[in-house]
Amino acid sequence: MIRKYGRPTALLLALALVVAACGDDDAETTTTASDTTAAPTTTAAPTTTAAAQDDGALDLGLPMIDPLEVTGDAVLIAGSSTVFPLSTELLRKWQDEGGPEYAIDSIGSGGGFERFCVAGESDISNASRPIKDSEVEACAEIGRTPIEIRVGTDALSLVVSPGNYFAGELSYEQLAILWSLPKGSTWDMVDPSFPAHPIERYSPGQDSGTFDFFVEEIFDEDPQPILDANVNIVGENDNTTVEGVANDGCTEGDLSSTCAIGYFGYAYYAENADKLNVVAVDGILPSDDSVNEGTYPLARPLFMYTDAGVIAAKPQVAEFIAYYLTWVNSVIGEVGYFPAPLDALQGAADAIKTAAGW
Repeated sequence: MIRKYGRPTALLLALALVVAACGDDDAETTTTASDTTAAPTTTAAPTTTAAAQDDGALDLGLPMIDPLEVTGDAVLIAGSSTVFPLSTELLRKWQDEGGPEYAIDSIGSGGGFERFCVAGESDISNASRPIKDSEVEACAEIGRTPIEIRVGTDALSLVVSPGNYFAGELSYEQLAILWSLPKGSTWDMVDPSFPAHPIERYSPGQDSGTFDFFVEEIFDEDPQPILDANVNIVGENDNTTVEGVANDGCTEGDLSSTCAIGYFGYAYYAENADKLNVVAVDGILPSDDSVNEGTYPLARPLFMYTDAGVIAAKPQVAEFIAYYLTWVNSVIGEVGYFPAPLDALQGAADAIKTAAGW
């Protein structure tokens, strides 16, 4: 049974990759429709070309995949907890149309690259950040050359509880102070105009692409300030952040009440907007307009990665990705993310067509 969740150009990389395994013992989330996999048979490359559709399908020149006709071993997918809700929704649509039942493991971008490049155990690696050079080198050592597939855009979102009456907007400078203060600090240390409520902070772990992106933006790629601050590391369980922030008890006039903050992908905020408030960053709230106009400072690309050798051995990988790209814009808004630029989606489609020999 599928459980719903609790650089910007697609290209075929000429290098192959390595993962510097971050080795967090983060809890792993798996979604699957059953414990059984499809029978191991060979699939022929489809030949029908997609046309523009009124039902949300994108015409990227890819074959129009009928999930009911796809066979072969199960496609193994692992990686980003941010991409997880999007891939889960597309897998749900795929299976509703009769497609084989695949599993998605939510283990973080770094964990996904380790499984894809070091262990060579997955066919698709979900990522909320571009692949690192060290990961590219690791893939090369097992004979894999990653294909980068842009699938959407996220707005990394900072959230506070509805009871928080003062931290509706934070600057980059304030975020750097906030996330580097020692445990036991109070909000007036971030800004003297803020009340002296105790601070509680929730962050994904180092295996997470969300952590990497936040650290890159706020601390210029140096994770040490946030690690030294002794914040609550939730691993890949963003629902811990949801509950911790939503139930913080932040109450005006009661300086003994804790006022918490956390961050994750926009989809998790959208799913829990009834019990969380999103924070404006440098005066800009995450939204369709701010992401599309490029004004929200914490917008970031979302990816999947695969390999031509994987596709040669399992053509159903290319078929699933072709289906994914064709239909991604029909579900991405419902999930809580934003479409990738059309030229990036077309570049991803062209890379898959080349790898699949279509």
